[in-house]
Amino acid sequence: MGILTVKDRRGTSVTFLSSFAIAVAVVTTTPIPSYAADIVLFDAATADASALSGQNGASFSLADGLLTVKTQPSDLYPGVCIAGKWDLSRYGRIEVEFVNGGINGMYTLRLLNPGGNPGKQKGSKVFKLPIKSEKHAVLGANMTSRNPGLAAIAKRLKPLRVWAFPYAAGVPYEAYKSRKSAPMMGIGELDPKDVVQVAVYINQPKLPHTWSVKRIVAKEGAVPSATGAAQEWTKLSEKDFFPYIDQYGQFRHKEWPDKVHSDADFARQREKEEKDLAAHPGPKGWDKWGGWADGPQLPKTGGFSTTKWNGKWWIVDPDGHLWWSHGPVRVLPSSAMTPLATPNGDRAGWFEKLPKRDDPVFGAFYETRDELLWPYYTKRGITSVYDFSAANIRRKYGEKWFETWADLAHRRLRSWGCNTIANSSDKRICLMDRTPYTERFEIHARPIAGHKGGWWEFCDPFDPSFRAEAKRMTEVYRAEIEDPWCMGFFVDNEHHWGAAHSFGLSTLKSPADQPCKAVFRDRMKAKYGTVAKLNAAWGMAYKDWDDFLRVMKEPKAFKGAKADLEAFSSEIAETYFRIIREELKRANPGKLYLGCRWAGGAPAFTVKAAAKYCDVISYNVYRKEMSGFKLPDGIDAPVMIGEFHFGALDRGPFCPGLILLRDQKHRAETYKEYVRTSLEHPQIVGVHWHQFSDQATSGRFDGENMQVGWTDVCDTPYWETVEAVREIGSRIYEIRSR
Repeated sequence: MGILTVKDRRGTSVTFLSSFAIAVAVVTTTPIPSYAADIVLFDAATADASALSGQNGASFSLADGLLTVKTQPSDLYPGVCIAGKWDLSRYGRIEVEFVNGGINGMYTLRLLNPGGNPGKQKGSKVFKLPIKSEKHAVLGANMTSRNPGLAAIAKRLKPLRVWAFPYAAGVPYEAYKSRKSAPMMGIGELDPKDVVQVAVYINQPKLPHTWSVKRIVAKEGAVPSATGAAQEWTKLSEKDFFPYIDQYGQFRHKEWPDKVHSDADFARQREKEEKDLAAHPGPKGWDKWGGWADGPQLPKTGGFSTTKWNGKWWIVDPDGHLWWSHGPVRVLPSSAMTPLATPNGDRAGWFEKLPKRDDPVFGAFYETRDELLWPYYTKRGITSVYDFSAANIRRKYGEKWFETWADLAHRRLRSWGCNTIANSSDKRICLMDRTPYTERFEIHARPIAGHKGGWWEFCDPFDPSFRAEAKRMTEVYRAEIEDPWCMGFFVDNEHHWGAAHSFGLSTLKSPADQPCKAVFRDRMKAKYGTVAKLNAAWGMAYKDWDDFLRVMKEPKAFKGAKADLEAFSSEIAETYFRIIREELKRANPGKLYLGCRWAGGAPAFTVKAAAKYCDVISYNVYRKEMSGFKLPDGIDAPVMIGEFHFGALDRGPFCPGLILLRDQKHRAETYKEYVRTSLEHPQIVGVHWHQFSDQATSGRFDGENMQVGWTDVCDTPYWETVEAVREIGSRIYEIRSR
C-alpha cells in the first residue's frame, strides 16, 4: 500500500513511504533451487538460533528443517528477524520458501542496513508477499526498479494507495490473478552492499497463527517480470508527469470513455442519463419501500422487522412485504474531497488548476465537507482540502446543484434496482423519505486502556460513560430514530476484537481504575474465593485482591487462566451489545439494531454475543462471491453485508479498491455474481456496495484513492456496472424466493 506504519522492537512507530520498485512474486510447489551464484540468507536446517530474534511478541522454534513462528493477534507486526552480513549488490532477487502459510496477503519481507530507519526511507526496503494459505509456496521480490522515471513518480505519490500502480502502468491482469510474475511494491531505500538483517513478519494479525519458513535465498541477476502494453504516461519524466490531476479532479495523462474534457461535456452526460432514467423507471412489483409487493402479505408493524420465511431470513417492510436490502454506502456529493496539503507538505505540484479561494462559485468547495470523515482529517492535522466531486456536481446541475442531485440520487437508485441508501450518507438526502436507509453511529467513551487496534479504541462497556454515550447518540440521531424510512442502525465499525481471550488480557493490562478490571476481579473473587487459589491457577503472585487491580501483567500460566480470560471476554462482548440494544430500543423499540460491522470475519464469541442482542448481525466482506460465507456453528441469524467492492484500472484512478478486476465489464460480471450468491444464501438479508461514487484520484485523509464508485469524480455513471446493478436488482425477489 502507499503508506505502511509499523512499530520497531522498542514500540516506536515508523512509516514506510512509497519509494517504488517493481518486484516479482512466483508461487510454486517446488523448493527453491540453489545455484552456485545464490546466497543462502537463511536455511532452517543449518541455521544458528543465536542469529534469530522475535519481533513484536512473536515466538519461534527451529526443528525438522523449519523455522516455525507463532504469532498472536496484534496491532503491530509480529514475526522473526535474522541477523547476518551480506553484500547483495549483484543479486536482483530475494525468494522466501514458506510452509503452511495462512494469512492471505499479510506477509512482509524486510531488509535492513546498519542503523536503517524505514520511517525515513533510509537503510530499509520492504516487500509484501502475497501468500494465500498455500501449504508450500516460494515467493520472491525483485530488488531494483526497472523504470527509474516511474519510480520517481511513485515516490512523489507516497501518500496514496499505490499497490496496483504496476498494473495501471501496463502489467497484465493475468499476473495479478495468478500471482505468478505478479508485481509488488518495494518500499524504502537500501544499500545492497551492506545488509545486516532480513525479517519476515505478519501485518497486524487478527487471529493467532502458526507459520513456517524453510529458506531465504538471494539470486544473482534480475528476473524478467511479466510485461504488458506499457501505458504512454509511464514514459513521462517526473517533471512532465506533474501536475497529474486536472481541473475536474481526473488523471490528466490518460483517456477513457466518457472522460470530461470541458464543461460542455457535463451537459451531454446529463442528457444521456435523463434518457436512460426515462427508459428505466424501476423494477415492477415493488411497493414504495422497495419491498416485494407481489409476494406474501405479512402483518404490518409500521416499521422494519425480520422474519424467517421458507427457510430463509428476510427483512419485512412497514407494509408487511418481504424486503431484501440492496444499495450503496455513502450517497453524498463530497466523496472526492481531497487534501491539498498535509503536515508532511507532500502534495505540492499535484494539481493542474484549482480555483481561487475567493472565486464566487467554485471557491465554496474549499469549505464543503464529508461530515462523517472530517474528524479523520482534523485528527491528522489536515485542514486544507478541495471537494472536486461537489464542484463537478455544481458544474453539471447549476446553482441549485444539491437539490437537483439529491432528487437524482433517489431516481437513480430506484431505476438501478436499489431500495436502500446505506449508512454514512448525506442525512438531507435520507430524510427526504423516498428511499429506505440505514444509519450508523460510533460510541466514543472511555476505552479499555490495554486493548489496542482498529479505527477507534474499544470502549469499556462497564464504564458509565459507555451507556451515557450510547444514549446521547440516539438523541443526536433523533430525527432518524423516529423516521419510519430509517430501517435501522449499525453501531461502530470494524472494531479490533482479537482472539477469544483478548479482552481478558487487555483488561489485565489496564490500570487499577479501569471499570472492567474491577468487574473482572469480582468475577475471580466469586469463583476462587481466595487470592491464593487464583495465584495457583494463574501462576501469579497477587498479594491481595487490590493487587489484582494494581498489577498490569498477563498471567504466567496462560493455560490455567485461559478459560477465565475467555469467559470474561465473552462477558465484555455481551455487555457491549446488550447496552447498545437497550439504549437503541429505549429510543425506538421498532428500530432494527444492525450490529457492529465486523471486518471480514469475527471470533465466534463475538458473533454469539451479537446474535443474542442484535436484530441483524453485520459483516464487511470483500470477496468476489458469497457462496462460501458461513456463520460459526450453532448460530442462525440474519446477516447484513455492510460493505463490499471491487474495481479496475481502466478509467483513471490508480487503486481498484481491495480487489483488482480486469476492466469495467469484469467488474459488472463480478457484481452480479456477488449479489446472486448473497441472494441464494439463507442468512444474508442484504448487501451494501462501498461506495456510491469514486474516491479522489489524489486520495482522501489516509491515502485511499479507489475506483469503487457507481459514478466517477465527474458524476458520470460507470455504465457497465450500473447496468449490472440494475439487472440483478430487478430480480432480487425472483432469485431470493426460489
